[in-house]
Amino acid sequence: MPFKPVQAERLSSAVVRQIEKLILQGILRPGERLPSERELAEKLGVSRPSLREAVAELQDKGLLASRAGAGIFVADVLGSAFSEGLVRLFAAHDEAVFDYISFRRDLEGLAAERACRLGSETDLKVIDTIFRKMEAAHTKRNPAEEAALDADFHMSIIEASHNVIMLHMMRSMFELLREGVFYNRAIMFKQRTTRDLLLDHHRAINTALQARDGVAARAAIETHLNYVESDLKDQKKSEENESIAQQRFEHEQAR
Repeated sequence: MPFKPVQAERLSSAVVRQIEKLILQGILRPGERLPSERELAEKLGVSRPSLREAVAELQDKGLLASRAGAGIFVADVLGSAFSEGLVRLFAAHDEAVFDYISFRRDLEGLAAERACRLGSETDLKVIDTIFRKMEAAHTKRNPAEEAALDADFHMSIIEASHNVIMLHMMRSMFELLREGVFYNRAIMFKQRTTRDLLLDHHRAINTALQARDGVAARAAIETHLNYVESDLKDQKKSEENESIAQQRFEHEQAR
């Protein structure tokens, strides 16, 4: 008979499984500090020794990390997605920038469709809440804040697609974007006409998502990233033209 004796699960194992799932689902994020030992033990309803045992196991697995005098944190599980050499290579070549946008266009379009189909009402509320923050930030003319909310908005769509592989892969990619590896998003938010258009793009994406119109959501994502690609090409061409103009100017002064 295919039966085995049922064994009682240790409390620490149940804690490990719960924290692992929170990390896998992207609820606990890299670098996030866990509550104090006392508070976390109370929240989980376990003894502090059981919690310590669970934390030790998660540290051994590389999912949690302790910092002297600061507490326990979710480990930087995204840090090894790309080697330092490859990140430097990305930053040095325009080809990587435009391949990155193409990759995002495909993946985010798919994520938007999935979010329309699989996202809960709360998922859509999160997306809408971030968009409302984008509208408020738009009036302040703070490029850094708008760029940060832009990243949060797009990640909220990935989260609403409920695919954990896509979630962690795209989080890793967005961390490189935040660090300016591919391009400086804040530059786009410095020009008034560009800022207005970008907000309109995000409004169209949000409207389609709230209506659960997957076709329209994917089309809105593609329209937005096509524009980002075109704008970046214009920026790079402008930089090349300025470099040539500087050479001409220096040559003219020397004549």
